[in-house]
Amino acid sequence: MDAIAEGWHDFFLGQLGASAALAGLLFVAISINLERILAGPGLPDRAMLAILLLLGILVVSGLMLIPHQPTALAGIEALVVGAAVLAAGTLIEFVLARAPRHQSMLVFATNAALFAGSALPYIIGGVLLVFGDPAGLYWIAAAVVVSVVKAVADAWVLLVEIQR
Repeated sequence: MDAIAEGWHDFFLGQLGASAALAGLLFVAISINLERILAGPGLPDRAMLAILLLLGILVVSGLMLIPHQPTALAGIEALVVGAAVLAAGTLIEFVLARAPRHQSMLVFATNAALFAGSALPYIIGGVLLVFGDPAGLYWIAAAVVVSVVKAVADAWVLLVEIQR
């Protein structure tokens, strides 16, 4: 992956630091509003989903920074992380779907779509890298960007909207 990694090193290094910082801020937001989050229907699940997405970014970015690894191995790593994030997040989304409605169907569907847009590109990118296609890194980058958007939106709800 060395030939590919040269152009991507700074991106993954930046995302590693940013996701770690955002995860730390999210933990602070959760601890500040813990009672309200625990009392709100679906909010603990939203908090877990935001943490899961940031953890996915952190892990994938760290793995992509491993020097001298074959492109196929990087693809397997992204595929495994993406599958784990998708599986865990889908379980959380099913719990939210079965819970009594605390939000509109539009909000639920938007959250679910953003989550899918966060996890599925990891898997697509991983498969492409396994087969030697460097375009897989663009899919992984898309997963990272959408994951940040979704996690920050959930963090906003946990920190600001919960106060309304």
